[in-house]
Amino acid sequence: MQQALAIAQAALATGDVPVGALVFNESRKLVGTGSNRREADNDPSAHAEIVALRAAAIANNSWRLDNHTIVVTLEPCAMCAGAIAQSRIKTLVFGAWDEKAGAVGSVWDVLRDPRAPHRTEVISGVMESECAALLSEFFKKYR
Repeated sequence: MQQALAIAQAALATGDVPVGALVFNESRKLVGTGSNRREADNDPSAHAEIVALRAAAIANNSWRLDNHTIVVTLEPCAMCAGAIAQSRIKTLVFGAWDEKAGAVGSVWDVLRDPRAPHRTEVISGVMESECAALLSEFFKKYR
């Protein structure tokens, strides 16, 4: 999670919400990284998780990321939770909860919905206070 926080911190320079994501393969090798790039790329889908999943799929030479783990500083939104499920990620680890748009327990629970065809293990609250503090500091200038 410390690596994901460092990536999130670096995203501040782009003006994007500071979220960082990492994807590890089953051998624990880092195969994809991402930060929010919506502002930098003018792309509404350029969330940290999507960017990291795309990089991992290229490194894996397959969209199927079975037995991979994604680590992200913020609870994924519905789009990102859907992409995590579609890529067959085995485990999601996240830091801060997103009470407004979180889709892994806060507002929705896309990954653990009993109707979903794929199940992802979810580990939440890892370095939660550090992840939340970075986001709180970022949003202070908008309040």
